[in-house]
Amino acid sequence: MPTTTPATAKRVQYHRYGGPDVLRFEDFEPPAPGPGEVLVRVRAAGANPMDRKIREGEMKMITGRDFPMGVGYDFAGVVAAVGPGVTRLAAGDEVLGGAPLKRGGAFAELVLAEETGVVRKPAGLSFEDAAVLPTVGLTAYQALFTKARLGPGQAVFVHGCLGGVGRAALQLAAAHGISLAGSCRPTAADEARALGADPVVGFTFDPAPLRGRFDLVLDTAGTLPYKAARTLLRPGGRIVDINPTPAKLARGALPGPYQVLIAKAVTEDLDAVARAAGEGALRLPIGGRVALPEAVAALTARERDTAPGSGKFVVTVE
Repeated sequence: MPTTTPATAKRVQYHRYGGPDVLRFEDFEPPAPGPGEVLVRVRAAGANPMDRKIREGEMKMITGRDFPMGVGYDFAGVVAAVGPGVTRLAAGDEVLGGAPLKRGGAFAELVLAEETGVVRKPAGLSFEDAAVLPTVGLTAYQALFTKARLGPGQAVFVHGCLGGVGRAALQLAAAHGISLAGSCRPTAADEARALGADPVVGFTFDPAPLRGRFDLVLDTAGTLPYKAARTLLRPGGRIVDINPTPAKLARGALPGPYQVLIAKAVTEDLDAVARAAGEGALRLPIGGRVALPEAVAALTARERDTAPGSGKFVVTVE
């Protein structure tokens, strides 16, 4: 469908790596979608911890130095235009998805994404609830079903089970008949039990009483000692860590149960996550909302607030 791309739009972006002081709310020139790409008019965008890591330059070996860079990756909105070869989506479709890692730009009026990383939004799901799903949902789904290949009757231990990925993992696992256990702050243990986790332990715990009970140990916090994770595993089980560092990537390359997961934009996986949310089997709490023009100030304030927060942060676009 031929569509005219606006000459300029607004987004949060930065011109060099650094702290929150590099963030700017500025005009940018949204490119017309190329082959296999879609241009989406954003209605809501979800923040993730990786947004800060990327902006600070921790992943610059991947993201490069093609400035200005847009902030944010997860979004929900309406397709404004599609590029050549796009057949699965069309202008006017309500969608959710993620921007490519090298490009970002979800905290914007318009975002360009690859068709493979975008799926239709379930009709009963709000744009805000949809926008918090892509990164955490894909990570949890791929840990459970791509890396560990879990099925009914098996068991998972989620270290950090009330973070975004942890919550998603508990809910997706429960929907597939998988037994749940996990760790979290002691004051939040009842909340973890309400999601089906049993037993629930603190972040520092003795793994011996749980020896050999789990087919997957999913470390969402990146702080579970390897020896403790091995203690929890059944024979043939897997340890999946979602916090890549050079040392962890090196260990993951060795034979054994330990693997590091960096989620990939697999259309079928994202569609499964969206369906689970549409069916009510997956919901992530939203801990804060802010309109796009106020996003820089809000993101800066949240980053400098060291108190633990609860729920995902969403930027809304009128």
